[in-house]
Amino acid sequence: MTRFELNILGCGSATCTRRHMPSCQVLNVRDRLLMIDCGEAAQLQLRRMRLKPSRLGHIFLSHMHGDHVFGLPGLVSTLALLNCRGTLTVHTFAEAAEVLRRFIDTFCQRVNLDLRFNVISPEGGETVLDEAGFTVSTFKLYHRVPCVGFLVREKPKLRHINGEMARFHGVPTYAMQALREGADWEAPDGRVIPNEWLTTPADASISYAYCSDTVYDRRVAAAVQGVDWLYHEATYGDDAAPKAMPRGHSTARQAAMVAREAGVKRLIIGHYSSQYNDEEPLLAQAREVFPDTLLATEGLRLNLQHPSTE
Repeated sequence: MTRFELNILGCGSATCTRRHMPSCQVLNVRDRLLMIDCGEAAQLQLRRMRLKPSRLGHIFLSHMHGDHVFGLPGLVSTLALLNCRGTLTVHTFAEAAEVLRRFIDTFCQRVNLDLRFNVISPEGGETVLDEAGFTVSTFKLYHRVPCVGFLVREKPKLRHINGEMARFHGVPTYAMQALREGADWEAPDGRVIPNEWLTTPADASISYAYCSDTVYDRRVAAAVQGVDWLYHEATYGDDAAPKAMPRGHSTARQAAMVAREAGVKRLIIGHYSSQYNDEEPLLAQAREVFPDTLLATEGLRLNLQHPSTE
């Protein structure tokens, strides 16, 4: 089974607290690390979670607010000090790319990394990364500044060879890849052996959506329709609901409404306001609407191949 794992490095909002770090998470997809948002102290959290910096190839920034980008210069500086090499691509808007490039060039002058910026549209709706086993696409969010979410989808997987049946029918090694791709096998005597006799179904392809800062909007639910896992900001609880819309944020209950309307399998909430010392009430409010809800917390590692946590 291929790896598809979520690591929460930070799930707080604009103000750092003793309980939460700013927004940052890392997906491990087939041993390739993808960082989504890069709040302060991202490099420290990478080490705490024992994630190898050398495997980090892409960083996706949802918008230009400090709690989502201030960690990037420090991370690049640390990677330089560790003598990390290879290519690191930052996916962000044109204005952000210009500002961040200038800052990094000023303070991180001895970088062996091939640091690249891929300019993405704030309107969403584009595939920004297409790898062998998965894609990353964007969708529009509705915050006080231009903002996008990210949708990571595994591509359809190959079927599994039934070794015993393949040997029984004399299938040669060179034909195995075609079997995995769904082809039948034509024996030398002309008999056609159906693929379903020789293989078992492929593992399910997993999808994960990241909704950064946004007000409640049904267009978000439409964009993440049917995903397996949804991370959605839940800055406020019912007690502070009047603050949500003017500040471009959602409540825990509204995050759950998006999950329910989108028909997702599981919901993770995060980006908590610093006014809360206990997020359990937020979890309870979300679960009233969408029972399969989890609280994000720093250090949480989830195997997204399974509906249950580690």
